[in-house]
Amino acid sequence: MFDIEEKLARSLTAESTNLIPYLPYLLQDLWELGSMATEISDIITGHINISEKTSILDLACGKGAVSIHLAKSFGCNVKGIDFMQDFIDCGKQKSRELLIDDICTFEIDDINETVKKERNYDIVILGAAGDVLGLPDETITKLKYTIKSDGYIIIDDAFVPVDSKIEYYTKDDWIKFFKKNDVKLIEEKIFDKEELAKINQYNQEKITNRANELSCMYPEKAELFEGYVKSQQDECNILEEGMIAVTWLLQKNNSSS
Repeated sequence: MFDIEEKLARSLTAESTNLIPYLPYLLQDLWELGSMATEISDIITGHINISEKTSILDLACGKGAVSIHLAKSFGCNVKGIDFMQDFIDCGKQKSRELLIDDICTFEIDDINETVKKERNYDIVILGAAGDVLGLPDETITKLKYTIKSDGYIIIDDAFVPVDSKIEYYTKDDWIKFFKKNDVKLIEEKIFDKEELAKINQYNQEKITNRANELSCMYPEKAELFEGYVKSQQDECNILEEGMIAVTWLLQKNNSSS
């Protein structure tokens, strides 16, 4: 359980699991917590014949922004999975409000367990979840099990230039992971840095305001909340200056397991 919570905390840029109970409050003003729903929608419609029969698994779905957008836009069946009860409750409420709760459902679960039991989806999405499923090689392997023989994987992550001082994967590293796991790279969509900076600035302002409120309510934990704000800003700086945010659309080869 601690390992799961630790990975969850890292995926939301929290340095300590002690912050987890406060994350719903800190992030209450934000609807999209990872992937941009329109970006995912665009990459799908550009390459996949999506219909009411299409089934989508959205892992680490957060509050369900992507799941709800896809279900509402295409009338397809979407299941969102997240470990945070508050996020899942938010997704369920929004789905009911939009009258799509019959096709857009949400469950609380550790996605490491989800990938062991969910099968035969047309598309699986893992948006900005970091290493919750493990290193990229392990992550792709786990995702492959959830989709059909010709199904699709959407991963929202990042890479660094070859000469980068940041210790992360280069594009060539990712390509090797794809080839090793016998998945085809269908499209690579680079996120615009100016747009990313605007989104980060907006999010940071909202989070900072909520962190200040929590510091007033719990002065003995002020350092914890201030640390989160700093971690968020550091992450934003790295993404904007040293990394290249990207969404990949991959397709499982018919011959692969």
